[in-house]
Amino acid sequence: MSLRKHQTKAYWRDATKEDLFRQAFGLPDEEEPLGEVHAMLLMSGQDEAHLGKLYLSTSYLTFSSLDRRSCRLTLPLATVRRVEKLGPGQEGTAVGAFALALTLFHGLRIFCANLRVRLKASLPLMKALKPFAATFFSEYFLSTERDDETNGKGGEDDKVGELISFDDKGKGKETEEAWTTGWGTQAGFHTGLGMIYKFPGDPRKLREKSKMKLWKAYLEQYGRNLTLIRYPSFTRLVLVGLPNRLRGEIWELTCGSMFLRLQNPGIYAQILEDNKGRRSASTDDIEKDLHRSLPEYPAYQEPKGIDTMRRVLTAYAWSNPALGYCQAMNLIVASFLVYMSEEQCFWCLTVLCDRLLPGYYSPSMYGTVLDQRVFEHLVSRCLPTLHEHFVRTDIQLSVASLPWFLSLYISSMPMIFAFRIIDCFFLMGPKVLFQVGLAILKLNGPELLECTDDGAFINVLKDYFTTLGDSAHPSSRDSRQRQVTKFQELFVVAFREFAGVTDETIINERKRFRAEVLVNIETFAKRTALRNLKRTGRLNAEQLGLTYDHFQLAALKQKEDERMAAMANGSRSRASSSASRMTPKSPDLFSSSSSQSGDSKPMREETKPEERLGRRAFGNFLADVATWARDEKMVKNGLLSHIERQPKDHVMVDRIFSAWDTSGAGSLSLQDIVNGLDNVLFNDLMQNVAWLFGIYDSDHDGYLTKDEILQVSEALLYIFRNEPGDRYLGSVSNLLQNLFEFAETTKPALPADSQLKEDDPERPFLALATFRMCILTDALLEEFFESDLTQSWRLEVLVPEEKPKPQTRAGGWWGGLVEAVMTDENKERFNRLADEVGKRLDIHTVEQRPSIGKLDAAAAAIEPQARDTLFSTSTARKQSSPLPVAEHAINPLSAAAMRMPAYPTSENPWADAAKTEGSSGISIPQHDIDVQALAQAALQRPQFADDAATEGEGEEYVGPEGDDGLLGQVDAMLQADEQAGADRTEDLL
Repeated sequence: MSLRKHQTKAYWRDATKEDLFRQAFGLPDEEEPLGEVHAMLLMSGQDEAHLGKLYLSTSYLTFSSLDRRSCRLTLPLATVRRVEKLGPGQEGTAVGAFALALTLFHGLRIFCANLRVRLKASLPLMKALKPFAATFFSEYFLSTERDDETNGKGGEDDKVGELISFDDKGKGKETEEAWTTGWGTQAGFHTGLGMIYKFPGDPRKLREKSKMKLWKAYLEQYGRNLTLIRYPSFTRLVLVGLPNRLRGEIWELTCGSMFLRLQNPGIYAQILEDNKGRRSASTDDIEKDLHRSLPEYPAYQEPKGIDTMRRVLTAYAWSNPALGYCQAMNLIVASFLVYMSEEQCFWCLTVLCDRLLPGYYSPSMYGTVLDQRVFEHLVSRCLPTLHEHFVRTDIQLSVASLPWFLSLYISSMPMIFAFRIIDCFFLMGPKVLFQVGLAILKLNGPELLECTDDGAFINVLKDYFTTLGDSAHPSSRDSRQRQVTKFQELFVVAFREFAGVTDETIINERKRFRAEVLVNIETFAKRTALRNLKRTGRLNAEQLGLTYDHFQLAALKQKEDERMAAMANGSRSRASSSASRMTPKSPDLFSSSSSQSGDSKPMREETKPEERLGRRAFGNFLADVATWARDEKMVKNGLLSHIERQPKDHVMVDRIFSAWDTSGAGSLSLQDIVNGLDNVLFNDLMQNVAWLFGIYDSDHDGYLTKDEILQVSEALLYIFRNEPGDRYLGSVSNLLQNLFEFAETTKPALPADSQLKEDDPERPFLALATFRMCILTDALLEEFFESDLTQSWRLEVLVPEEKPKPQTRAGGWWGGLVEAVMTDENKERFNRLADEVGKRLDIHTVEQRPSIGKLDAAAAAIEPQARDTLFSTSTARKQSSPLPVAEHAINPLSAAAMRMPAYPTSENPWADAAKTEGSSGISIPQHDIDVQALAQAALQRPQFADDAATEGEGEEYVGPEGDDGLLGQVDAMLQADEQAGADRTEDLL
């Protein structure tokens, strides 16, 4: 598999059928589908029935209606309380049909297939279900205890969900009962900092009481939290806007983090405890950004809010050290904590970074860059006039749109409206970000067409976001029209006019542009890595680039092997992996270092380790750059042929690995690889002999023992194993004979006080000079060390220089078909098929290709001959140089040659790429999007008047529709969207 293919798989992995199943129902990664049946879902006491498919996974029972919209549910098997077989005609079943009735934790009954095996496996989880359910506000909200409590307090029922009391400063104070903003199952239901410091916005204008009444009716009828069934009215309630006290719970339900929290009890608290007091690069970055995260919100002006945010961010950084902390995470977490507890926020952040927006919050932000490219393409397709104007005036769309996507619109608009977008984002997926972005541009189209630079472009959008709460038609004579706000208009345009932007559209466009984005990201990473090298030796810029490519290929193969091994061992669970990697293995390092320094501040620890190659990965690397470290076969099947390469392991590979690992870390960095190649790519005869001698001189005393001499001969046989004939074998045999013969006569004198006997055969006695002399006795070995060994190190080009072009719409279907068929996996399958056919037809041949390839069949048949005298030297050596010849040769006797250094300068040719880029011939494509600068811009959130939190007192604002008309704002839009979606989409599985 090519380097680009490995890099693509490292960034983006195409979803399998199992992945699509988990994404559709928001299930944890370890869930595996076990079976599916066609089923009809009925609710006890209702006549409405829904046809669809019932899916059984490891720990969940899921159902989706045929249109994927009318009904959907995700039930943990632990919520099932009773299973019974129903007779014909009982509970609405058809005569002759086999049915089961499930009585759930909250009393709902549905009909489904036999689940006995998985129900037994879920018995241990049932014990923890009741305390876990108590962590949801809906459980408290619908509890009979609360009803009795509120009935005893006059007027409290009017303030549904008001569990806070306000002092003169307006901040709430926690009561001793009911709720917590932290973690655990013993402190009441989980909620956010808004219960203490008030939620953003005016509850009267947001119509909190009406929303809570509607949600109470829905939860009582269709279940709550773990057993909630999603009917179309659920989508309508979410689009209208979630009530503040239910928002956190519905968020973790719709994104699926609720199930991660269920299956990983205590993990968040364990991460905090095990990593208490530790420092890393990520924790230092977190400290810098804490006070820049929603500073206008009262909670983050006090230690309680800051500490809460710090715990969530550091816990995630320790649980996922490969990702750590990225800019804009602080803004996301600060916003989520307004409505969610710490534990809820931690698992929600996990789902956001790993599943919903992969690559958004990574060091390279490759997911953000890719989606910006997709968004620009959608603008050109859906708003061509606006796109042409941007191109003509050189307005960079990503200057505004990247902060939208990276912060989920929190950094750009008032929080009360951004949270409405997040409500839909968790329910419908990433397509919401694109639909809302397109609607913003469309609604501001006339003003944007008058802009001629980025500054005016940003100002138009800022003015629009500031007035989102104003009437969209202030001069209309119709009072109902005047009641429609700009934000409501934005939602209608986003979900009606851009309903064609579906999940499948986003997936296809991402596949279309990811090769282009990959080249830009990897080129930038390559340039950065090579610039950071402390020493480059004699390698030029091109050789350094090829070295980096081979290093990356070996590292990616190593990661792929580790991933496949983990999958084979059944360790796909994020919970188990996070629990195992959340604590580095050397906790004593910090205590000892801190005590020695006398500083109470712990020593900083890196959570993002340097990319390094282990021993197995180094074997793959060496097989790519050294011809003798691999077995290369030419497989022919008639007119078809292909080459097979397999690394060939040997003790010599271990010796080279140990010699290049100068730090003794047990792995090799890019700097180690560059240093090692510098010692082999430019060697002449004497240097090659010294190199082979050095890697087998284990104690570095300048002498080889008898065992080491035998190992040297075995290494030479390993190098020559694929050469035709016996000439190399004879040369190695003669060399071994000479080494033992002349080593005995050149044994060095031992110190007088040495306790070892002078005639000990294991004492080192073969010096480098003697070894070199023995090599020179054989013309074939002399030629090998003079040129063949150096030339066997080959840095092949892995990545073509040209930049890949995205598919055009004209040839998109054909190009996509060819790309889908001509994959590396399919080529391997075709080659295996051709091999089987060739064997059956008796035309299958395998030819072993030589590693050196200097001898043809006739020369290989000649017997090796020793020289007349051991001490004679060759007078007719071939002067083949492994280095490229300069275009203008310099006279070696000239004054200019005298002033030149013996070897090329060791300065890093990548250190000043801006000056040498033209001369080196290496084209470095520049970033179209400065993601770091735009990520910083996303943190510069303006303050909006609509964000101000007010008391929940007094009558709420009521529009002309009343409570029953609250859902009517989106009914027409939903009907059109559902009809269009039903015509476009197919069954998911």
